[in-house]
Amino acid sequence: MKASDLFGHRPMFRSKKRKEGVLFTVPVILSMIVLGALIFCCVFAPFISPYTESGQDRTAIMQGPSMRHLLGTDRVGRDTLTRVFYGGRTTLISALGVVLISIIIGVPFGLISGYYGGWADTIIGRICDILLSFPSLLLAFIFVAGFGRSQLNAIIALGIVYVPMLTRLVRSLTLVEKNKTYVEALQSCGVSDFSIMFRHILRNSVSTITVQLTLDLGYAVLDLAALSFLGLGVQPPTADWGAMLEEGFTLILMQPMLSLAPGLAIVLTVIAVNIFSDGLHQYLEPIQRKMPSFKSVEARLERERSAQNECNA
Repeated sequence: MKASDLFGHRPMFRSKKRKEGVLFTVPVILSMIVLGALIFCCVFAPFISPYTESGQDRTAIMQGPSMRHLLGTDRVGRDTLTRVFYGGRTTLISALGVVLISIIIGVPFGLISGYYGGWADTIIGRICDILLSFPSLLLAFIFVAGFGRSQLNAIIALGIVYVPMLTRLVRSLTLVEKNKTYVEALQSCGVSDFSIMFRHILRNSVSTITVQLTLDLGYAVLDLAALSFLGLGVQPPTADWGAMLEEGFTLILMQPMLSLAPGLAIVLTVIAVNIFSDGLHQYLEPIQRKMPSFKSVEARLERERSAQNECNA
């Protein structure tokens, strides 16, 4: 007889097991709340803030946080919190543009390279090798230097830099999928290669690609901030988190919020995107949903050794 049957109630303490295949875990929910709050503030910045992106208050220059300006003002009297909201809009839209360019170029190249192989795979592979042989930011610097300093050129440069990574991923997924039975069945039925690649292989690979794209979004935020910090991205007076970091860098001792506010926004965005991507990966990939702990593996091996010794005895 169990103790719970004797006393008429269930045990007070029960072992908590992680549910498999659950997307909305606590870390993922927190990351979604942070991302949702940031996106909401950036999208509705004109309605939330009483100030404009470049609005100047000459009576409040280099002021600290107050009820009138919650995060203070910069050297020309612009509200820091308002600039963070508008800068987030610029940064997030630019990051989405980078990811979109990598999708438009990288996905078709990866499908063609993995499906056809041969000379197409060789040419695309060599181009990817050349691009991947350079550090990503250094290659972006070269492209921006050639195209000229602007927000659009920075987006195009980073989009090109992100293409080979996505191309390699799509190629590897295509190599796995094209050897499966359903592809052979489609080929025997006379289905076109274009339909097989984009309607079937790509559809079966979309979960892994989605996870990679969410990671690329976080990396794009960091790289765009780095380009703007160096003066190669967004140009004044447009607000951008990286440009705001550069503006507040020389005044960090006099007005720390000029650098802390955009820096904290970048950190929160990247961390939230990475946590959400990790949760999405564990949800979409069945292998990642439940990983055995070291203790459980050790206990199983010990049981197997004990059973083997008993059999030998």
